[in-house]
Amino acid sequence: MKSKLFNIIVSLVAKSWRIEVDKYNFQDNSIIAFWHSRMLPVWFYFRKRRPYAVVSKSKDGAILSSLLDSWGLKLIRGSSSKGGKEVLDSIIENLNHNMVLITPDGPRGPKEAFKPGIFIASHRTQKPFYFIDVKIKSKFIFKKAWDKFEFPMPFSKIYFKVSEPIIVPSNLNKEELNEYIQNFKI
Repeated sequence: MKSKLFNIIVSLVAKSWRIEVDKYNFQDNSIIAFWHSRMLPVWFYFRKRRPYAVVSKSKDGAILSSLLDSWGLKLIRGSSSKGGKEVLDSIIENLNHNMVLITPDGPRGPKEAFKPGIFIASHRTQKPFYFIDVKIKSKFIFKKAWDKFEFPMPFSKIYFKVSEPIIVPSNLNKEELNEYIQNFKI
């Protein structure tokens, strides 16, 4: 009962958000990446495309999974620390036909630091990823959370700055791929 009420409240607030996106040409079979602290507006914005969402198996992940399921997103449960290989395999499999949304710094950080999953998936599939930098005008910040999670207030203006599509070159060997990941700047 609590999760249903939570889902209804968050959904009502989300419907009031005013989201502006600087680009609209997302490829269907691509990865959409965004920081964990500002994830809710991105999940909400893409819900009508029925993408896959990578969500951890943690207690917080269960709450988020319930919300995302109510929004119509399909779930890939796991993270780099729990079921990482299976999650990566599922991302790669689903990229052939679907969009996959992921927080590359989640579920435990460090904050705004890329983990290698999206790079490996792009490298193996030659599918692009887009990084969305989310700016929330009016928000409540959970200061005790590891990522300083930002919840947009009702009627908040939210702006998505979208990167150009990024495809990790297929000809990189393991060492070159690791170097690519370490030197990557968005």
